[in-house]
Amino acid sequence: MPADNTANLITAARHRHELARAKAIRALRELDQAGGRITFEIVARTAGISRSWLYSQPDIRDQVQQLRDANRGTSAPRVPAGQRASGTSLMHRLEAANDRNRQLTKENQQLRRQLAEALGQRRTAGKGSPFGNDPALPAKP
Repeated sequence: MPADNTANLITAARHRHELARAKAIRALRELDQAGGRITFEIVARTAGISRSWLYSQPDIRDQVQQLRDANRGTSAPRVPAGQRASGTSLMHRLEAANDRNRQLTKENQQLRRQLAEALGQRRTAGKGSPFGNDPALPAKP
């Protein structure tokens, strides 16, 4: 009568299952961090496991679907997870852009006033048209 190997078979199956889970989770993380496209086929190929096994794992299937659906309809490449901006970071960038915009608007107004004053002084100095005496411009016919 052969020896009962049931316990060893169960242990080996459990080990294969945990190894496949670890490979799938690692593949998902790598693909997400790299900003790559995420589908069941790509995850299975990257992890070296079968697609049917992925579909049979509810938690991993949900993660794949969530990441896949989050990027559906975007033609631009995904931004890797490590490079994504947080809400706080975006607010700081917006505030900095608004401050710079106000500064440039103020500088633009100041330069326009200076130009208007220079043109007015040139006109009152009797030089005629501010643009007519410039040697870089073609003479009027």
